Order: sequence, then structure tokens, then C-alpha cells
Amino acid sequence: MLDLIAKPAITPDDAAWITAETVNGFRDHVNPGFLEYRKALSVDHAAAAVEWEDAGPNAFRDVNGKEYIDCLGGFGIFNVGHRHPKVVKAVTDQLKRQALHSQDLLDPLRAMLAKTLSMVTPGNLEYAFFCNSGTEAVEAALKLARAYDPKKPTIVAATKGFHGKSFGALSVSAKGEFRMPFGPMLPNVEHVPFNDLEELRTEMHKLRMVGEEAGAVVLEPIQGEGGVNLPDDDYLPGVRKLCDDYGALLVLDEVQTGMGRTGKMFCCEHYGVTPDLICLAKAFGGGVMPAGAVVGSKAVFSRLFKNPFLHTTTFGGNPLACAAALATINVLLEEKLPERAGVIGAKFIAGLRKSVEGHANIVSDVRGKGLLIAIEFVTNELGFELGKQMLKRGVLVSGTLVNARTIRFEPPLTITEEQIEYVCKALGDSLETMSRKTLSA
Repeated sequence: MLDLIAKPAITPDDAAWITAETVNGFRDHVNPGFLEYRKALSVDHAAAAVEWEDAGPNAFRDVNGKEYIDCLGGFGIFNVGHRHPKVVKAVTDQLKRQALHSQDLLDPLRAMLAKTLSMVTPGNLEYAFFCNSGTEAVEAALKLARAYDPKKPTIVAATKGFHGKSFGALSVSAKGEFRMPFGPMLPNVEHVPFNDLEELRTEMHKLRMVGEEAGAVVLEPIQGEGGVNLPDDDYLPGVRKLCDDYGALLVLDEVQTGMGRTGKMFCCEHYGVTPDLICLAKAFGGGVMPAGAVVGSKAVFSRLFKNPFLHTTTFGGNPLACAAALATINVLLEEKLPERAGVIGAKFIAGLRKSVEGHANIVSDVRGKGLLIAIEFVTNELGFELGKQMLKRGVLVSGTLVNARTIRFEPPLTITEEQIEYVCKALGDSLETMSRKTLSA
């Protein structure tokens, strides 16, 4: 395999071997469930499911050389595109110098990245803790929230929310299917409906009455895995006020909505809200390195000042990840990608809405903000079928983990207008095919 990845191009025989070994490896050594999900139970069915290389900033190729427009974006990883030259160069330059730090001396890149985040995040968010993923960022935020006021142990989250799958992150996530196999979750975690201020107010009042006051409210500004659920304009400002009234921290999980995805650098900026802690990951590493962060106010982070080893990580904030993140922020600002996402996202949504006209028996809604877009189908089965039809037409889309009826369109922020036009046409053609199947069934 090392020889194959070193080759500039692979042969058809190479592709056949890679496909067979991939299918067998997933079946026998990774998890056969992934083969069932991708309908790739045999080598014959796996041709479109084995990816091999990037094909420009907004696409990739499978092992047989077929190109696909990437409208999934690694669930929001590739905001600056696939292998952006500036991000790749930063990581390569750092790799030539040093890959990982000593763990004991001061690492300059971590200091530079933390300062940069204090400059680009809203309000008074001054300090950063670096990690490797969104789940880890949420875990760190939960611990910081508990440490900030141990007398307020309860954390309130939202139904249909998703924050990761480690125990703490899963405890504030809301899908029972992911939670039930693992027994009781963390104590003192409550859930209320998303986008419902009255329910949140009632819950926080109840907790105060029984002596288990809320220390933090944890939310996604727009619920990604829940189906790209957008709040009313007054929701997040109302949550901020409730947190202030009850002395609770506001923790915003911007792992998927951050780094320009929704038309601003951070989604909370649309609503004029500054959280006490903000969680970042996915696109934070530029689609090149795994990287995450939680950024917060000095007051919250001060609980770690006397003992900075209360919460640590071996690989978080490593030089390669920090180099990637610094370059990513540079690209987002220099190329004005958040602004571009807002403009081209509106065009994309309009195009998708036009493509679904006449298919109300299949599609129930098209919604989104910036380039975080979703199409909701009448049934789960129709959503899965749309994904298959789009893949046949050279477009990768995928469902959401909490709401299987919803298919997301989450391309790189660098996607071209020509590619968007193709995707919208592919959607219309796919729906026509699905309509014919439905009528003939």
C-alpha cells in the first residue's frame, strides 16, 4: 500500500486490487456495517464507494478515476477546499522543521494561534485550549463549565442536538439510538426543545427551585446533524439573556457552523451573540490536519490558571495542527470565504428550491444558511435514494446523523457557480427518476 500511495497514478489492476482489499478489510477488520450503509457488499458494488484522491478544491476521484463534486465536504471539514496550497505549504514547512513538540517547553505556534483566535472570535473570548476534534472541544467546554461554578452542576442542552460521541459529549447529545447502548449518561444533564425560549426558561426556573441550578447551556447555533435546523432570529439573543439572568454560561458548539460556513466567520455573529465558550473543529484544520479548540473568556479559563494540568492533551495544539489552523484562518480572511459562502449559498438554495418544484410528494423542505444547506424528504427511504441517485450523477451528498430524512449539501466554500448549476440539474434529474420509480411501484 505504501508503494501504491507513492505512485503518481495507479493502473486498472491497482484499482481492482485496492477495491477488493478495501471491501475485504472493512468486512473482516473494520466494520461490515459500513459496507451495508454504502451498499458496497461486493467488489462489483464498491466502485463508487472507494475514494482515492482529490480532484481540485471541490471534488475527488474514486479508484477508477471517476470524479465527484463534493457536496458533503467531509461533514464540514473542507471549508477552504481540498488541499488548499497555503494550508498544505504551512504543514509541510512545519513538518520539515518539527512534527510534534516536546510537551514540556513552550510551543510558539500554539501561542500564535491562541492570540489569533482572540482577535477573530467575537467579544471577550481571549483564551484557547487546543485538541484534536469537535468531541474533545465539547468535552473541554463541559469541564470548564463545571469548574467555573461547581455549585451549579446542571448542564442544559437541546433535543435534536449533536455534540459528539464520547461520554460527556454524548450526554449532551440527544439521539437515543446513540445513547441507549452505553447505559446511563452523565448526571445533571437536561434537554429542552431547540428554538423554544419558554421551555428553556421553565427548565432553568425548575432547576433553581430544586437546588440544581444550571451552570451552562450548550447549543449549536444551527443544528447540523439534527437536520440543519435554523433558529428564529430572537432565539440565541434570548438564550444569552436567560443565561445572564440565571448566572449560567452559554456554550456554543460551532464545530460545524464555524470557520465561515454560514456566511460569517462564526454563526453566532449573525445573531449578535457572544458565548462564554465556543467550540471549534472540523474545518479548523483546513481539511489537512485534525484540529479542534475551545475558546473562552478569561473568567472561565481562570479556573485552570493555578493548575494548567487539570485538563491536558498529548496531541492537541501540536505544531502541524497549529500551522494548518493559522493558514486556514489566513485563507478564510484573505479570500473572503465567509462572505462568499453567504452570497453563493443564497444562490445555491434558490437553485435547489427550483429543482424540487413539482416534487412535493418527495421533498418536504429546502433550508439553510450560507453553505450549510439541507433538503428534507417525506421519508427516510427517499432521502437514502436521493443520495444514491446523486452519486450516480457524480455528486456526493449524505444524510444527517440525527434526522435521517434530511440530506445535507455542505460543499467547500470554494465551490464554483458552474458546479452549483450542475448539482442543481443533477438534483432535478434524480427527483424525476425517483418520481418515475414511485409511480411505477
